[in-house]
Amino acid sequence: MRDYLELTKPRITMMILITTAVGYSFGHRTFFHPLMLLHTLLGTALLASGTSTLNQWWEARSDAMMHRTRERPIPAGRMKRRHALVFGASLSICGFAELWLQTNALTALLGLFTLLSYLFVYTPLKRRTPLCTTLGAVPGAMPPLIGYAAANGHLDWPALALFAILFVWQFPHFYAIAWMYREDYARGGIRMLAVVEPQGVSTRKRIVACSVLLIPISLLPRALGMSGSIYAIAAVAAGLALLCVGVRFRQEWTSARARHVLLASVVYLPAILAVMVLDRRSF
Repeated sequence: MRDYLELTKPRITMMILITTAVGYSFGHRTFFHPLMLLHTLLGTALLASGTSTLNQWWEARSDAMMHRTRERPIPAGRMKRRHALVFGASLSICGFAELWLQTNALTALLGLFTLLSYLFVYTPLKRRTPLCTTLGAVPGAMPPLIGYAAANGHLDWPALALFAILFVWQFPHFYAIAWMYREDYARGGIRMLAVVEPQGVSTRKRIVACSVLLIPISLLPRALGMSGSIYAIAAVAAGLALLCVGVRFRQEWTSARARHVLLASVVYLPAILAVMVLDRRSF
């Protein structure tokens, strides 16, 4: 059971549920339906867990070549691939059915798009081109849209603002991870930017550029009347802190500095989302 749970990547799933809940909180405009939120989170959790499991089924050979992933259940030999395939497919089907039957068609289709784009676009491209990071950021930014659609039944500018924040945030986050594990990714045949350009020039530039871009993007909720001035101040302060760490990495591109970027990004996202919800406005 521990191995099956590991396949679902609980910590990542929890972050996905947090961003889904934020999307839901901004999607509902009138009466709050806690049961609808519960169905939304359950369906999203099942889909996310199924996607993580199917991803590990797909990448079992690559995972076996990399130090950081070779102890996962499939490459370590603790689970047969077909068992993971059945488990992942079952979770995904149940998640889609939960969203389709208990929320609405748009929510279910957004969840399905997330799964399909992650598995059939991002995953195979990881072995072909560094563009995988850019394309993979699309399914990575979908959870707020899923939550918003469940509450609202459609998508509009506030939903896209949440999507944009999560989309841009992923670049400094994942570029830092790629730099920290660039040798491991190279062993596994994963063509991250840090692998194809080991000097790190583009990685450093993009971490700083995306950190700069994240500051105005994070102010979209204030511009759209979703949150107030307290959120705007917090977003700018958090963005400048992340940028500062990114600039230090550009000056000294060590794994330790990359880890600082990673940790700063991990703190940044839940912090600004929490303030955004607490400073929520009627719009």
